[in-house]
Amino acid sequence: MTDVTPATSASDKGTAMTELQKQAAGLPYHFLDAEVAARKERAVVACRAFNEADPTDHAERDRLARALLGSAGADLSLQSPFHCDDGANIHVGDGFLTNFSVTILDIAEVRTGDRVMIGPNCLISTVGHPLSRSGRAAMMAQATPVTIGDDVWLGGNGTVLPGVTIGDGVVVAAGAVVTRDVPAHCVVAGVPAKVVRELDA
Repeated sequence: MTDVTPATSASDKGTAMTELQKQAAGLPYHFLDAEVAARKERAVVACRAFNEADPTDHAERDRLARALLGSAGADLSLQSPFHCDDGANIHVGDGFLTNFSVTILDIAEVRTGDRVMIGPNCLISTVGHPLSRSGRAAMMAQATPVTIGDDVWLGGNGTVLPGVTIGDGVVVAAGAVVTRDVPAHCVVAGVPAKVVRELDA
């Protein structure tokens, strides 16, 4: 885990950046900033609308899901409840499927390929907080994108941490915590997740 400090970065010098601009640039930002909080609030409202929609009204649920996400391919299937930090930073391919109680903390982008399945109670997070006590006291955070390839299955209660890239055809075992990049065509398991089996391409 990379430490996050509230110090001003070199790119801040000479020009003041808003907290949203810092967030978008992958720099440390203050997560209680009014504009940052308002963006999260909008996502909470949109998630509530989706989660409370009639489960038998498939057309309306599809409309609400696509309005929430940044982009989505054909055959989108999200189960309620679904939660995210922004929504606009989530970009998924064809056949994207989540089971119940999936959370995607998309302060930075989360991009998936086609035919990705996310099991129940999974967490995909792009955001972390400082290791330093002073940084946490200053309410700082920093985000790094997550990328997931085609034909990936994330088993129930799995966790993907910020900055991770998962290759095509990967199976993440139930309860695994993925802390680093995963090569294509393998099974990873454990905490932290490690390759336990190679798979055919």
